[in-house]
Amino acid sequence: MSESLDASAPNADATVAQVIDTIAETTSDVRTAIFTERGHSDSVNPTGDEQLAADLRADEIFEQRLLAIDGVASYASEEREDVTTATGRLHVAVDPLDGSSNLEPNSGMGTIFAVYTERPPTSGRNLVAAGFVIYGPVTSMLVARDDRVREYLLEDGEKRLVDNEVTVPEDPTVFGFGGGVDSWTDEFEPVAEEIREELKLRYGGAMVADINQVLTYGGVFAYPALESRPEGKLRLQFEGHPMAYIVESAGGSSSNGDGSLLSAEPDGLHERTPLYLGNDELIDRIESAVER
Repeated sequence: MSESLDASAPNADATVAQVIDTIAETTSDVRTAIFTERGHSDSVNPTGDEQLAADLRADEIFEQRLLAIDGVASYASEEREDVTTATGRLHVAVDPLDGSSNLEPNSGMGTIFAVYTERPPTSGRNLVAAGFVIYGPVTSMLVARDDRVREYLLEDGEKRLVDNEVTVPEDPTVFGFGGGVDSWTDEFEPVAEEIREELKLRYGGAMVADINQVLTYGGVFAYPALESRPEGKLRLQFEGHPMAYIVESAGGSSSNGDGSLLSAEPDGLHERTPLYLGNDELIDRIESAVER
């Protein structure tokens, strides 16, 4: 475990900015990989999910370019078993191509990233920045840093600021729940049914798109504990922590059913978690129902 880092130090700020810029600059090459690497790879990631060639290519590009930054000490990815190390003080964790199962039907995909002061696996309280990219009709990036969320449009690797302070709208409109009704637990199903009666369904199979709906319209996204999978499906380090950091920075809440996702510290790099993100009142209701 590395020593704790003062995230306010000027060199740390510069490294965070360089990580964000490097990810923005890399998105054009990831879009190319989405177009050219559409086949299966005959391999699985460390948690058993099938990897597409685009997953592996995106991971390769991000690893190479992020570890080339002087201040980056390690690179962790959903697509690889272990952490790759270099010299530096900050640590980057990436889901290189979130929602890659949407490649075949040409639906939403993205990249999720998180910058930690300690090497993963580690607590979400050690985050200093997080964000995601959406490869939609346009390429956009949301970045949470210094208690503020900003949105950029990306073109040829260049960022253009379009919203200097993204916040979760106060009046929730949409919900997206993963796992399937037949798999929900007895604790989650009643509160889920209540929310389904109140809000509009928006669920696209890529977490980046579903969270962006919550940030745009207000509401809740959940991938709960399931009867068949009580540990949940999504990964705490690569999806839970960064998305919780973004939503909480935008004025919303996160939970694993027992408090903020940011307080959860994984025992292993690829640990899964139940996950609930959105407007405060909705997360409070769900947490009260499913609290472990």
